[in-house]
Amino acid sequence: MIPSPPGTRTDLRERPVVASFRQEPGSIDRAQLDAHQIEEAEILQASIKAGSVAQIVIAVIAVIGLIYLLKLVLVTTLISVLLAFVLEPMVSGLARIHVPRAAGALLAVVLLIALAGGLTTFFYGRAVDFATQLPKYSGKIRSTLADLQAQTSQIEESTRAVIASPKAGRAPLAVEVQEAPALSRVISAGSGTLGEVFLAITFIPFLVYFMLTWKDHAHSATVRLFPKDHRLVAHRTVGRISTMIRSFIAANVLVGFINALISGIVFWRLGIPYFYFLAVLSGFASLVPYFGVFLALLPPLAAAVGIVNKTGVVVILVTVIVLHVLTMHVLYPKIVGKRLRLNPLAISLSLLFWAWIWGGMGLILAVPLVGATKIICDYVDPLRGLGAWLGD
Repeated sequence: MIPSPPGTRTDLRERPVVASFRQEPGSIDRAQLDAHQIEEAEILQASIKAGSVAQIVIAVIAVIGLIYLLKLVLVTTLISVLLAFVLEPMVSGLARIHVPRAAGALLAVVLLIALAGGLTTFFYGRAVDFATQLPKYSGKIRSTLADLQAQTSQIEESTRAVIASPKAGRAPLAVEVQEAPALSRVISAGSGTLGEVFLAITFIPFLVYFMLTWKDHAHSATVRLFPKDHRLVAHRTVGRISTMIRSFIAANVLVGFINALISGIVFWRLGIPYFYFLAVLSGFASLVPYFGVFLALLPPLAAAVGIVNKTGVVVILVTVIVLHVLTMHVLYPKIVGKRLRLNPLAISLSLLFWAWIWGGMGLILAVPLVGATKIICDYVDPLRGLGAWLGD
């Protein structure tokens, strides 16, 4: 091979490949810079996620605070919605025979007020009679409570003797005697709350009337709040929630009457005074999921103290518990069906949360609220996981 003269270009294939294994001085700095930029991007994404989580937590706390502060308004509105769903079939039936919807809604609200007034008068009279007759059984009740107190004191004394012996020279404890609050003080202390409740009750008939009169407008306006692409889903969601609430109310009324009828027969056979009044209280209190059994036991057991024997107490316990179990596991699935499929854990947590926020009314409204939440989650893609968790 003839060597190339100086200054001429040599073929690259003839050169040894050595430069490919060399790195320029700036390539290492460029790699470090890229790694540093990637690390900064990851830190920025983590901070953005943490900020988003913090915003969500703050928003949830703010919503819970608003729900708690607006308790009276929201409870009044939700009760009005439930009553409007109850009266809607009647108004729709009157509209089919060419009765104007405004007139049908007015007639339905008037009948609702008359029914509520009649039931209130009846049950108030029964409660007053029961309270008047209660002193007749005060001797038996007092003796039963005295026996229970004696047994409790004996157990307490025995426990104290075993755990700690009395020390010599111990200074006596100071006992402070306070005057029991008079009835006028109790009434004056709760007058503000009673006034607010009475004001809220007076709003319910008007809210129910306007909800029935403007039902179609409210439904269409609610659907139009969403973008056009989501209006069909919103329409189906609202319709399914309406069907669920209507079925839930009908199931509660029917099952409550069945429980009250069976309980009334049992209480009458046991000779419990005012059995019909106590049966209604126990039958409808048993509708509260899982915790209702304890509420349903209080009225009959309180009236049966000193009247029935131990066998009668066992009969009351068995009757109320069996009715509650049948209500939750047999009648509800048959009547409500697939419209309200919720797992026990979700219902229990919902009852705990809404009872903490709204007290006794939260126990009544908890199940329809969590049922509506599940329906909304089933129709919204990002929330379907939560809907599946709430389901059975």
